[in-house]
Amino acid sequence: MKTFIYILLVFGFMVSCNTYKTTTPQNDKTEKELALAANDTVTIANEELEYEIIIIEPGFNIWLQSRARPVGYYTQSFLENRNRQLVLEWNSRVMQPQRFNPSLYELVIDYQPNIDYGYDVNYKLYNYFIYFQINYKQQLAGFVPRI
Repeated sequence: MKTFIYILLVFGFMVSCNTYKTTTPQNDKTEKELALAANDTVTIANEELEYEIIIIEPGFNIWLQSRARPVGYYTQSFLENRNRQLVLEWNSRVMQPQRFNPSLYELVIDYQPNIDYGYDVNYKLYNYFIYFQINYKQQLAGFVPRI
């Protein structure tokens, strides 16, 4: 049985659909950047542990490849500690739609602190939180997002 952690921001998808520009020869984007931008779904799977995260967020994949700290920069324990705190804050905001924008905080994240999700899952989840905070000008759990 697989356990899934989903992050889906429809609001972000709708906003970015209106902001994409047509690629012209004068555009400075490389082919690699265009390919990454076209693939807005990031799936992080840990086959050994049977856990998976699916992130559907326009621009996250290119941001992860170009701006995020490289794999190995953080320790797994650092990522796990931060993810616990950030998920708690995220889920709290999901449960308060009258106080926080329900278009931004749509789904609860089922992140259980007693499960070892592995480095890759923790790394990409943490970086999604950084991306989300920067992109939507939010601050989760009192941490100023830095890259």
